[in-house]
Amino acid sequence: MELLAPAGDKNKLIMAIEYGADAVYLASTRFGLRTYAGNFDLDGLKWAVEYAHSKGVKVHVTVNIIPHESDLEDLPEYLKFLDEIKVDAIICADLGVISMARRLVPNLAVHVSTQANITNSESAKVFIDMGVRRLILAREMTLEEIKSLRDKIPENIELEAFCHGAMCISYSGRCLLSNFFTGRDANRGACVQACRWNYAIREISKDQEYPIEEDSHGTYILNSRDLCMIEYLDKLKEAGVNSIKIEGRMKTEYYVANIVNAYRTALDYLNTHKDYNLPTEITNEVYKSSHRDYSTGFYFGDPKENLETSLPVSEYEFIAVVLEDSANGMAKVEMRNRFSANSSYELLSKYKNNDIINVEKIIDLDGNELSECKIPKQQVFIKTDKNLKKYEILRKKK
Repeated sequence: MELLAPAGDKNKLIMAIEYGADAVYLASTRFGLRTYAGNFDLDGLKWAVEYAHSKGVKVHVTVNIIPHESDLEDLPEYLKFLDEIKVDAIICADLGVISMARRLVPNLAVHVSTQANITNSESAKVFIDMGVRRLILAREMTLEEIKSLRDKIPENIELEAFCHGAMCISYSGRCLLSNFFTGRDANRGACVQACRWNYAIREISKDQEYPIEEDSHGTYILNSRDLCMIEYLDKLKEAGVNSIKIEGRMKTEYYVANIVNAYRTALDYLNTHKDYNLPTEITNEVYKSSHRDYSTGFYFGDPKENLETSLPVSEYEFIAVVLEDSANGMAKVEMRNRFSANSSYELLSKYKNNDIINVEKIIDLDGNELSECKIPKQQVFIKTDKNLKKYEILRKKK
Protein backbone atom coordinates (compact mmCIF):
# COMPACT_ATOMS: atom_id res chain seq x y z
CA MET A 1 0.00 0.00 0.00
CA GLU A 2 1.05 3.56 -0.71
CA LEU A 3 1.79 5.74 2.32
CA LEU A 4 0.30 9.18 1.64
CA ALA A 5 1.41 11.98 3.95
CA PRO A 6 0.37 15.60 4.54
CA ALA A 7 2.62 18.44 3.41
CA GLY A 8 1.24 21.72 4.72
CA ASP A 9 4.38 23.67 3.88
CA LYS A 10 7.96 23.23 2.68
CA ASN A 11 9.37 21.93 5.97
CA LYS A 12 6.56 19.41 6.38
CA LEU A 13 7.00 18.27 2.79
CA ILE A 14 10.67 17.60 3.41
CA MET A 15 9.94 15.75 6.66
CA ALA A 16 7.24 13.62 5.06
CA ILE A 17 9.61 12.58 2.30
CA GLU A 18 12.61 12.05 4.58
CA TYR A 19 10.64 9.84 6.94
CA GLY A 20 9.22 7.52 4.30
CA ALA A 21 6.16 8.82 2.47
CA ASP A 22 5.50 7.32 -0.97
CA ALA A 23 3.35 10.31 -1.88
CA VAL A 24 2.36 13.66 -0.37
CA TYR A 25 -0.73 15.77 -0.66
CA LEU A 26 -0.65 19.55 -0.53
CA ALA A 27 -2.38 22.67 -1.80
CA SER A 28 -1.81 26.10 -3.17
CA THR A 29 -3.10 29.14 -1.33
CA ARG A 30 -6.42 28.70 -3.19
CA PHE A 31 -8.89 25.91 -3.98
CA GLY A 32 -7.89 23.61 -1.08
CA LEU A 33 -9.64 22.94 2.22
CA ARG A 34 -6.83 24.05 4.53
CA THR A 35 -6.46 27.78 3.88
CA TYR A 36 -4.68 28.27 7.21
CA ALA A 37 -1.96 25.72 6.52
CA GLY A 38 1.25 27.27 5.18
CA ASN A 39 0.49 25.97 1.68
CA PHE A 40 2.39 26.86 -1.47
CA ASP A 41 2.26 29.72 -3.94
CA LEU A 42 2.60 28.81 -7.61
CA ASP A 43 6.39 28.92 -7.57
CA GLY A 44 6.33 26.90 -4.38
CA LEU A 45 4.11 24.27 -6.00
CA LYS A 46 6.52 23.96 -8.90
CA TRP A 47 9.42 23.55 -6.49
CA ALA A 48 7.50 20.99 -4.42
CA VAL A 49 6.75 18.82 -7.45
CA GLU A 50 10.35 18.97 -8.68
CA TYR A 51 11.75 18.22 -5.22
CA ALA A 52 9.37 15.33 -4.53
CA HIS A 53 9.93 13.79 -7.95
CA SER A 54 13.69 14.00 -7.45
CA LYS A 55 13.15 11.78 -4.39
CA GLY A 56 10.84 9.38 -6.19
CA VAL A 57 7.75 10.66 -4.35
CA LYS A 58 4.40 11.53 -5.97
CA VAL A 59 2.50 14.78 -5.41
CA HIS A 60 -1.28 15.03 -5.12
CA VAL A 61 -2.72 18.57 -5.07
CA THR A 62 -6.03 19.28 -3.37
CA VAL A 63 -8.60 21.16 -5.45
CA ASN A 64 -11.38 20.04 -3.15
CA ILE A 65 -13.32 23.15 -2.19
CA ILE A 66 -17.07 23.18 -2.82
CA PRO A 67 -16.86 26.18 -5.16
CA HIS A 68 -19.27 29.04 -5.60
CA GLU A 69 -19.61 30.69 -9.00
CA SER A 70 -16.92 33.28 -8.27
CA ASP A 71 -14.44 30.51 -7.47
CA LEU A 72 -14.66 29.16 -11.02
CA GLU A 73 -13.16 32.20 -12.74
CA ASP A 74 -9.50 31.35 -12.15
CA LEU A 75 -9.88 27.59 -11.92
CA PRO A 76 -9.28 26.68 -15.60
CA GLU A 77 -5.87 28.36 -15.71
CA TYR A 78 -4.94 26.82 -12.36
CA LEU A 79 -5.79 23.32 -13.58
CA LYS A 80 -3.68 23.89 -16.71
CA PHE A 81 -0.80 25.08 -14.52
CA LEU A 82 -0.96 21.93 -12.38
CA ASP A 83 -0.88 19.83 -15.54
CA GLU A 84 2.12 21.77 -16.86
CA ILE A 85 4.19 21.28 -13.69
CA LYS A 86 3.36 17.56 -13.83
CA VAL A 87 1.59 16.97 -10.55
CA ASP A 88 0.68 13.30 -10.26
CA ALA A 89 -2.97 13.82 -9.36
CA ILE A 90 -5.52 16.36 -8.24
CA ILE A 91 -8.01 15.68 -5.44
CA CYS A 92 -11.51 16.99 -6.20
CA ALA A 93 -14.90 16.80 -4.51
CA ASP A 94 -17.21 18.84 -6.72
CA LEU A 95 -18.80 17.32 -9.83
CA GLY A 96 -18.30 20.52 -11.79
CA VAL A 97 -14.61 20.71 -10.92
CA ILE A 98 -14.11 17.07 -11.88
CA SER A 99 -15.92 17.62 -15.18
CA MET A 100 -13.85 20.74 -15.90
CA ALA A 101 -10.61 18.90 -15.12
CA ARG A 102 -11.46 15.94 -17.34
CA ARG A 103 -12.30 18.34 -20.17
CA LEU A 104 -9.36 20.76 -19.87
CA VAL A 105 -6.56 18.47 -18.63
CA PRO A 106 -7.61 14.96 -19.65
CA ASN A 107 -4.20 13.43 -18.92
CA LEU A 108 -4.11 14.69 -15.32
CA ALA A 109 -5.25 12.00 -12.88
CA VAL A 110 -8.30 12.90 -10.79
CA HIS A 111 -8.83 11.46 -7.31
CA VAL A 112 -12.26 11.90 -5.75
CA SER A 113 -12.03 13.53 -2.32
CA THR A 114 -13.55 12.09 0.83
CA GLN A 115 -15.72 15.24 0.73
CA ALA A 116 -17.71 13.53 -2.02
CA ASN A 117 -18.93 11.03 0.59
CA ILE A 118 -18.52 7.83 -1.41
CA THR A 119 -20.11 5.04 0.63
CA ASN A 120 -21.37 2.62 -2.04
CA SER A 121 -20.48 1.07 -5.37
CA GLU A 122 -23.18 2.87 -7.38
CA SER A 123 -21.81 6.24 -6.30
CA ALA A 124 -18.31 4.98 -7.07
CA LYS A 125 -19.33 3.92 -10.60
CA VAL A 126 -20.66 7.40 -11.39
CA PHE A 127 -17.26 8.90 -10.67
CA ILE A 128 -15.48 6.06 -12.49
CA ASP A 129 -17.60 6.75 -15.58
CA MET A 130 -16.34 10.35 -15.41
CA GLY A 131 -12.79 9.05 -15.75
CA VAL A 132 -11.39 9.31 -12.23
CA ARG A 133 -8.54 7.01 -11.21
CA ARG A 134 -8.88 6.88 -7.42
CA LEU A 135 -11.69 7.03 -4.88
CA ILE A 136 -10.94 8.46 -1.43
CA LEU A 137 -13.59 6.74 0.62
CA ALA A 138 -15.94 8.27 3.18
CA ARG A 139 -14.73 7.77 6.72
CA GLU A 140 -18.05 6.18 7.70
CA MET A 141 -17.32 2.99 5.75
CA THR A 142 -16.54 -0.28 7.51
CA LEU A 143 -13.84 -2.66 6.33
CA GLU A 144 -16.55 -5.07 5.13
CA GLU A 145 -18.19 -2.32 3.09
CA ILE A 146 -14.85 -1.36 1.55
CA LYS A 147 -14.21 -4.98 0.56
CA SER A 148 -17.68 -5.24 -0.97
CA LEU A 149 -17.15 -2.04 -2.96
CA ARG A 150 -13.71 -3.22 -4.07
CA ASP A 151 -15.25 -6.39 -5.53
CA LYS A 152 -17.75 -4.38 -7.61
CA ILE A 153 -15.43 -1.91 -9.34
CA PRO A 154 -12.62 -2.36 -11.90
CA GLU A 155 -9.27 -3.54 -10.54
CA ASN A 156 -7.44 -0.55 -12.03
CA ILE A 157 -9.44 1.91 -9.88
CA GLU A 158 -7.52 2.68 -6.70
CA LEU A 159 -9.04 3.02 -3.24
CA GLU A 160 -7.64 5.41 -0.66
CA ALA A 161 -8.62 5.48 3.00
CA PHE A 162 -7.61 7.48 6.04
CA CYS A 163 -5.50 5.62 8.57
CA HIS A 164 -4.53 8.28 11.10
CA GLY A 165 -5.30 11.76 12.36
CA ALA A 166 -8.02 14.17 13.39
CA MET A 167 -11.63 13.59 12.33
CA CYS A 168 -14.35 16.22 11.96
CA ILE A 169 -17.49 15.37 13.89
CA SER A 170 -19.06 15.50 10.39
CA TYR A 171 -16.75 12.67 9.44
CA SER A 172 -16.43 13.10 5.71
CA GLY A 173 -16.14 16.78 6.17
CA ARG A 174 -19.17 18.80 5.04
CA CYS A 175 -19.62 20.94 8.13
CA LEU A 176 -21.49 24.22 8.71
CA LEU A 177 -20.38 25.03 12.26
CA SER A 178 -17.47 27.22 11.18
CA ASN A 179 -19.63 29.11 8.69
CA PHE A 180 -22.47 29.55 11.18
CA PHE A 181 -20.37 30.89 14.05
CA THR A 182 -17.70 32.90 12.22
CA GLY A 183 -18.71 33.29 8.58
CA ARG A 184 -15.65 31.27 7.52
CA ASP A 185 -16.75 28.56 5.12
CA ALA A 186 -15.22 25.16 5.93
CA ASN A 187 -16.24 23.89 2.51
CA ARG A 188 -14.20 26.60 0.82
CA GLY A 189 -11.08 26.11 2.90
CA ALA A 190 -11.59 28.45 5.86
CA CYS A 191 -12.57 26.06 8.68
CA VAL A 192 -11.86 27.42 12.18
CA GLN A 193 -12.43 23.96 13.73
CA ALA A 194 -15.41 25.12 15.76
CA CYS A 195 -16.08 21.48 16.68
CA ARG A 196 -13.02 21.69 18.96
CA TRP A 197 -14.52 24.46 21.10
CA ASN A 198 -15.92 23.92 24.58
CA TYR A 199 -19.73 23.59 24.51
CA ALA A 200 -22.50 23.26 27.09
CA ILE A 201 -26.03 21.96 26.53
CA ARG A 202 -28.68 24.04 28.31
CA GLU A 203 -32.01 22.28 28.93
CA ILE A 204 -34.84 24.81 29.32
CA SER A 205 -38.00 22.74 29.64
CA LYS A 206 -36.51 20.17 32.07
CA ASP A 207 -38.68 17.58 30.30
CA GLN A 208 -35.64 15.81 28.94
CA GLU A 209 -32.06 15.38 29.98
CA TYR A 210 -29.08 14.56 27.83
CA PRO A 211 -26.28 13.02 29.90
CA ILE A 212 -22.86 14.23 28.85
CA GLU A 213 -19.39 13.70 30.19
CA GLU A 214 -16.90 16.35 31.06
CA ASP A 215 -13.44 16.62 32.51
CA SER A 216 -11.52 19.45 34.14
CA HIS A 217 -11.48 21.31 30.81
CA GLY A 218 -15.27 21.21 30.36
CA THR A 219 -17.47 19.44 27.82
CA TYR A 220 -16.42 18.82 24.22
CA ILE A 221 -19.43 16.99 22.80
CA LEU A 222 -18.53 17.80 19.17
CA ASN A 223 -14.85 16.97 19.54
CA SER A 224 -14.09 13.61 17.99
CA ARG A 225 -11.28 11.28 18.96
CA ASP A 226 -8.39 10.90 16.54
CA LEU A 227 -8.24 7.97 14.14
CA CYS A 228 -5.44 5.42 14.56
CA MET A 229 -5.25 2.24 12.48
CA ILE A 230 -1.57 1.39 12.86
CA GLU A 231 -2.37 -1.98 14.44
CA TYR A 232 -4.78 -2.93 11.64
CA LEU A 233 -2.95 -2.13 8.40
CA ASP A 234 -3.29 -5.79 7.41
CA LYS A 235 -7.08 -5.42 7.61
CA LEU A 236 -7.02 -2.35 5.37
CA LYS A 237 -4.89 -4.23 2.85
CA GLU A 238 -7.19 -7.26 2.92
CA ALA A 239 -10.16 -4.97 2.27
CA GLY A 240 -8.52 -3.78 -0.95
CA VAL A 241 -7.20 -0.38 0.07
CA ASN A 242 -4.35 0.80 -2.19
CA SER A 243 -3.32 3.95 -0.32
CA ILE A 244 -3.42 4.82 3.37
CA LYS A 245 -3.66 8.50 4.20
CA ILE A 246 -2.43 10.43 7.24
CA GLU A 247 -4.36 13.58 8.13
CA GLY A 248 -2.33 16.57 9.31
CA ARG A 249 -1.54 19.51 7.01
CA MET A 250 -2.15 21.82 9.98
CA LYS A 251 0.09 19.79 12.30
CA THR A 252 3.76 20.47 13.11
CA GLU A 253 6.77 19.20 11.20
CA TYR A 254 7.56 17.01 14.21
CA TYR A 255 4.09 15.45 14.03
CA VAL A 256 4.56 14.70 10.33
CA ALA A 257 8.00 13.17 10.87
CA ASN A 258 6.91 11.10 13.87
CA ILE A 259 3.66 9.72 12.45
CA VAL A 260 4.98 9.11 8.94
CA ASN A 261 7.98 7.30 10.42
CA ALA A 262 5.70 5.14 12.58
CA TYR A 263 3.50 4.11 9.66
CA ARG A 264 6.48 3.60 7.36
CA THR A 265 7.97 1.22 9.92
CA ALA A 266 4.62 -0.52 10.34
CA LEU A 267 4.13 -0.93 6.58
CA ASP A 268 7.63 -2.33 6.19
CA TYR A 269 6.84 -4.78 9.00
CA LEU A 270 3.60 -5.77 7.24
CA ASN A 271 5.49 -6.42 4.01
CA THR A 272 8.15 -8.59 5.65
CA HIS A 273 6.23 -10.62 8.25
CA LYS A 274 3.65 -13.34 7.78
CA ASP A 275 1.75 -12.37 10.92
CA TYR A 276 1.04 -8.69 11.55
CA ASN A 277 1.72 -8.41 15.26
CA LEU A 278 3.46 -5.06 15.65
CA PRO A 279 6.11 -4.75 18.37
CA THR A 280 5.12 -2.28 21.07
CA GLU A 281 8.04 0.00 20.23
CA ILE A 282 6.35 0.68 16.89
CA THR A 283 2.81 1.18 18.19
CA ASN A 284 4.08 3.37 21.03
CA GLU A 285 5.43 5.89 18.52
CA VAL A 286 1.97 7.26 17.69
CA TYR A 287 1.59 8.35 21.31
CA LYS A 288 4.69 10.57 21.10
CA SER A 289 2.97 13.29 19.07
CA SER A 290 0.15 15.54 20.22
CA HIS A 291 -3.12 13.59 19.88
CA ARG A 292 -6.58 13.13 21.27
CA ASP A 293 -7.72 9.75 22.52
CA TYR A 294 -7.49 7.24 19.69
CA SER A 295 -10.30 5.40 17.93
CA THR A 296 -10.67 3.02 14.98
CA GLY A 297 -13.57 5.11 13.71
CA PHE A 298 -16.18 3.14 11.74
CA TYR A 299 -13.84 0.51 10.30
CA PHE A 300 -15.12 -2.25 12.59
CA GLY A 301 -18.74 -1.10 12.59
CA ASP A 302 -20.53 1.71 14.38
CA PRO A 303 -18.19 2.98 17.09
CA LYS A 304 -19.01 1.38 20.40
CA GLU A 305 -16.69 3.66 22.33
CA ASN A 306 -17.68 7.20 23.17
CA LEU A 307 -16.15 9.29 20.40
CA GLU A 308 -16.22 12.44 22.49
CA THR A 309 -12.85 13.56 23.78
CA SER A 310 -11.27 16.63 25.30
CA LEU A 311 -8.10 18.58 24.64
CA PRO A 312 -5.16 16.85 22.92
CA VAL A 313 -2.39 15.40 25.01
CA SER A 314 1.29 15.64 24.23
CA GLU A 315 3.67 13.43 26.17
CA TYR A 316 6.79 14.48 24.28
CA GLU A 317 8.35 17.81 23.34
CA PHE A 318 10.02 18.56 20.02
CA ILE A 319 13.44 19.91 21.08
CA ALA A 320 15.48 20.47 17.92
CA VAL A 321 15.92 19.37 14.33
CA VAL A 322 19.33 18.51 12.90
CA LEU A 323 20.30 20.81 10.01
CA GLU A 324 23.57 19.17 8.99
CA ASP A 325 25.26 15.81 9.50
CA SER A 326 27.69 15.67 12.40
CA ALA A 327 31.26 16.69 11.61
CA ASN A 328 34.08 16.37 14.11
CA GLY A 329 31.59 15.39 16.78
CA MET A 330 29.48 18.55 16.31
CA ALA A 331 26.05 18.84 14.68
CA LYS A 332 24.21 21.99 13.65
CA VAL A 333 20.61 22.06 14.95
CA GLU A 334 17.67 24.44 15.08
CA MET A 335 15.93 24.79 18.44
CA ARG A 336 12.18 24.20 18.91
CA ASN A 337 11.95 23.95 22.71
CA ARG A 338 14.48 24.91 25.38
CA PHE A 339 17.27 22.42 25.98
CA SER A 340 20.46 22.33 28.06
CA ALA A 341 24.03 21.15 27.93
CA ASN A 342 24.85 18.05 29.96
CA SER A 343 21.37 16.66 29.28
CA SER A 344 20.00 13.59 27.49
CA TYR A 345 17.34 13.48 24.77
CA GLU A 346 15.60 10.83 22.68
CA LEU A 347 16.31 10.65 18.96
CA LEU A 348 13.66 10.32 16.27
CA SER A 349 15.35 8.93 13.21
CA LYS A 350 14.50 7.01 10.05
CA TYR A 351 17.65 5.00 10.71
CA LYS A 352 17.03 3.94 14.31
CA ASN A 353 14.49 5.23 16.82
CA ASN A 354 14.70 5.82 20.53
CA ASP A 355 18.47 6.17 20.85
CA ILE A 356 19.39 8.38 23.77
CA ILE A 357 21.64 11.29 22.82
CA ASN A 358 23.78 13.08 25.37
CA VAL A 359 24.27 16.77 24.61
CA GLU A 360 27.66 17.61 26.07
CA LYS A 361 28.12 21.16 24.78
CA ILE A 362 26.10 23.90 23.07
CA ILE A 363 27.97 26.50 21.01
CA ASP A 364 26.29 29.40 19.19
CA LEU A 365 27.21 30.46 15.66
CA ASP A 366 29.63 33.06 17.07
CA GLY A 367 31.57 30.39 18.94
CA ASN A 368 30.22 31.15 22.42
CA GLU A 369 29.52 28.22 24.70
CA LEU A 370 25.97 28.21 26.14
CA SER A 371 24.60 26.42 29.16
CA GLU A 372 21.20 26.21 27.46
CA CYS A 373 19.48 27.12 24.21
CA LYS A 374 16.34 29.15 24.84
CA ILE A 375 15.81 31.43 21.83
CA PRO A 376 13.08 30.06 19.50
CA LYS A 377 14.50 28.67 16.25
CA GLN A 378 18.04 29.60 17.28
CA GLN A 379 20.65 27.68 15.29
CA VAL A 380 23.51 26.27 17.35
CA PHE A 381 26.12 23.55 17.25
CA ILE A 382 25.85 20.70 19.73
CA LYS A 383 28.50 18.21 20.74
CA THR A 384 26.98 14.78 21.31
CA ASP A 385 28.20 11.31 22.14
CA LYS A 386 26.78 9.97 18.85
CA ASN A 387 26.89 11.22 15.28
CA LEU A 388 23.67 12.80 14.04
CA LYS A 389 22.16 12.90 10.55
CA LYS A 390 20.39 15.78 8.80
CA TYR A 391 16.63 15.89 9.58
CA GLU A 392 16.90 13.72 12.68
CA ILE A 393 14.93 15.11 15.61
CA LEU A 394 15.72 15.47 19.31
CA ARG A 395 12.75 15.09 21.66
CA LYS A 396 12.12 14.54 25.35
CA LYS A 397 9.35 13.12 27.47
CA LYS A 398 7.54 15.76 29.48
